[in-house]
Amino acid sequence: MRAIAGDVVGIFCLVSLAAALDFKYHHAEELEAYLKGVHAAYPSLTHLHSIGRSVEGRDLWVLVLGRFPTHHKIGIPEFKYVANMHGDETVGREILLHLIDFLVTSYRRDPVITRLLNSTRIHIMPTMNPDGFEATEVPDCYYSRGRYNKNGEDLNRNFPDAFEINNASIQPETQAVMNWIKNETFVLSANLHGGALVASYTFDNGNSVTGSLKGYSRSPDDDVFIHLAKTYSFNHASMYKGTGCDNRQTFPGGITNGYSWYQLEGGMQDYNYVWGQCFEITLELSCCKYPPAEQLEKFWRDNKVALIEYIKQVHLGVKGQVTDKNGNPVPNAIVEAKGRPHVCPYRTNEQGEYFLLLLPGTYVINATVPGFKSMLETVEIPDTTGNFSALKLDFSFSEVPSRSRAASCPKTPLYQEFERASAAVKPTLHTLVLMTVMLVIFK
Repeated sequence: MRAIAGDVVGIFCLVSLAAALDFKYHHAEELEAYLKGVHAAYPSLTHLHSIGRSVEGRDLWVLVLGRFPTHHKIGIPEFKYVANMHGDETVGREILLHLIDFLVTSYRRDPVITRLLNSTRIHIMPTMNPDGFEATEVPDCYYSRGRYNKNGEDLNRNFPDAFEINNASIQPETQAVMNWIKNETFVLSANLHGGALVASYTFDNGNSVTGSLKGYSRSPDDDVFIHLAKTYSFNHASMYKGTGCDNRQTFPGGITNGYSWYQLEGGMQDYNYVWGQCFEITLELSCCKYPPAEQLEKFWRDNKVALIEYIKQVHLGVKGQVTDKNGNPVPNAIVEAKGRPHVCPYRTNEQGEYFLLLLPGTYVINATVPGFKSMLETVEIPDTTGNFSALKLDFSFSEVPSRSRAASCPKTPLYQEFERASAAVKPTLHTLVLMTVMLVIFK
């Protein structure tokens, strides 16, 4: 009886720990203790793991939430939030802890949150740059050395770039995130920053192929990115007003194309889109990079609805499986919407799954198994976010190769190569992407 009473007290303490999250800054030990406490209190709803270590050896913690938190489940899309990649931009770090608290305490109490967690696998990384955060001894609204990692590198200039060779020395934190992206089937993401109030979307870099000569670097999915950015902005307390942080800079609707704002080389959101098959936007959440702790509660209130509504967008568009005639999954099949060619073609995972974020409308979906004929299906895609499930469209091939080879794209400036080709022969982007597909197939 005494043992049972002890267990009850222990569980009560764990739940109390999860519920007693203060509006203050949580340093490394406190952040780790909080995440471990949440996982212990909600073991069937959460999975806590480290995807790697920082330069100084701190764990890069990720808490996964959902009905199947420990592993990918066919048909359930993967979503992620990443904060604090600049160590001195701190608001995102704290509001993600409060998002975790809100999700676990609302499960089975709030029907919307319950459906969201039952239909989505949500990954939350409160800090990508724990060393930079700990190094910021004097909070500052504008700039500190804590922006960088321990090696003095800006992690949001440290990823392979699709437009130019950036000669970046890949840092441990960057490599950990790249491996994480490779090992999961992420569909939608956002990275949380500070120093402005705007939702910024791909591309951050550009060249003539993407229209940068006109001051805007357009992706094939520009309409979807605009929708994603507006979803966050218009559900935020004030971002949609577009007033910016001073009188000189305004953002209509609270959104901006990254390149139109300023050119950025080696950024994480472009890497996600080109090589991770994951749509990511950058959320600038505070004019002051490291505001006083007394303001954190207001930041949480301002962002709470937007954080939830943005996650729901992972259920836009169409999803499905590519299989052979016996129902076996076909990995590495290329699945794209006609007229939206990706420079690195989007392909199925090991379970033969694909996810394409698309706005409501009519589309032709093209599934290709390298070396065999393509299959085309015309679909009418409704607004599926309210149903928490994208439209389902499967493809079955009567004949496929006995062994499918990995269809990976090289981590080289693919758009730079296309720009050179364009200058020589003036092909369309569709032709250029076809060249990449052929390279992938025959490499």
